[in-house]
Amino acid sequence: MKLRSVIAAVCMAGMLLSPVQAEAALFGDFTLQDEMKMGREFEVLVKSSMPIIEDPVVHDYVQGIVDRIVKTLPPQPYKFPTNVVLHNSLNAFAAPGGFVFVFSGLIMHLNHESELAGVLCHEIAHVTQRHIAGRMERGRVISMASLLGVVAGVAAGLAGGGNAGGAAMMGSMAAGSSAMLNYSRLDEDDADRFGIRYLVDAGYNPRGLGGAFEVLKSQDWGGGSAVPTYLSTHPDLDVRLARLRADLQTMPESLKNRKEDDSRFRRVQALLWARHGDPAHAEQIFAKGGEKDPVSLMGRAMLAARQNRIKDAEKLFGSALGLAPDDALILREAGIFEYSKGGDIKRARAYLEKALRLSPGDYYALFFYARVLDDSGDGIGAQQRYREVLSHVPEDSEVHTYYGRSLGAVNRLSEGYLHLAYAALYVNDQRRADNWLEKARSTARTPEEKKAVKDYEKKAADRARIMKEAR
Repeated sequence: MKLRSVIAAVCMAGMLLSPVQAEAALFGDFTLQDEMKMGREFEVLVKSSMPIIEDPVVHDYVQGIVDRIVKTLPPQPYKFPTNVVLHNSLNAFAAPGGFVFVFSGLIMHLNHESELAGVLCHEIAHVTQRHIAGRMERGRVISMASLLGVVAGVAAGLAGGGNAGGAAMMGSMAAGSSAMLNYSRLDEDDADRFGIRYLVDAGYNPRGLGGAFEVLKSQDWGGGSAVPTYLSTHPDLDVRLARLRADLQTMPESLKNRKEDDSRFRRVQALLWARHGDPAHAEQIFAKGGEKDPVSLMGRAMLAARQNRIKDAEKLFGSALGLAPDDALILREAGIFEYSKGGDIKRARAYLEKALRLSPGDYYALFFYARVLDDSGDGIGAQQRYREVLSHVPEDSEVHTYYGRSLGAVNRLSEGYLHLAYAALYVNDQRRADNWLEKARSTARTPEEKKAVKDYEKKAADRARIMKEAR
């Protein structure tokens, strides 16, 4: 599945900088219902403006860490849905209503799962202690503009690379400085204190939070990056690190010596470096695995495929599968490679079928399997798989595109046009969405088809309202 359009980020950046429209409750209590509603709408804006990694191997891993942390907390009104943003910034933030966003760069550059968990505990603490809601109560328009400004800064950085992102971020922070100050100076200490408690209760090594901060501190923040970093919203790091070290000294050795289990962490890191990382840097990382580590060999194979070194990729995938013939991730990536290079479609199908037997919930593999079925003439089988994929990622533009084309190929015109309309809607191409909707409406014959058009119109109207309120 393709990542959400970066081009849409350019269009959304200016929109996101505008404050949210004031509502009747602005000067009253900021209720839990207000927070949840704002969180859901904020997620729509983020997903509309930034590329989100939809691979379940990555998403489910990070969501699993969040769920593990939340499981140890007292009952919460929040569900803590998590999204992984594709960008090399070492960043993470929590939004109203418990929505958590993690940047791929953070995962790629940390050393242990406990460090990632430490950052997530810190962000979850901001939510559970209602720091965000408190800021909203003190100045809802300013605070929401500040949150949206973070996204606008990253979106502009993604689109242009220059200083646009930094300028957007600085403008937002200047507008909301009084609201941000209390969050930065007081709530951060609170989030550290609760965060390390959450980390311990979830069974992680308590060194994780401090270790994450050490990694962040060690990076070169003076390199002129236009994208706001985790440190830009989390100041006084030296003081906080000293406090964390002091807290560690009071903990039993049994906690400080907890074993680090980084097996899944390493696999997710490898996948991110192979698919999205700088090739030269990624090659150095994978070289450390040698010739006996199948995941490192898979990473090297994926890098070779990215660089169109097809023979090298074939050899490396063969070596990886020779060492780990039942590894679902390696099978999936080998299947995607075989399909994408236009090679042996039967081999691609065999790899993907085996991957799905071993990991039936991998809807990324299922998407490519659906495409293999479509190309093999099994449209009905492909459409069944596209529907299943959409049950997991209902707003993925590329899945809607392929499903719509598949439906059109068997003359299910109204349904096909409607899914093409969804595909355009979810990348903010309103003109194309309206064109496809008109075709879907004009070809709708059955009550089911007419109802599907009405359902689309309602979803599109709700989305338009959110976008309008963000202006």
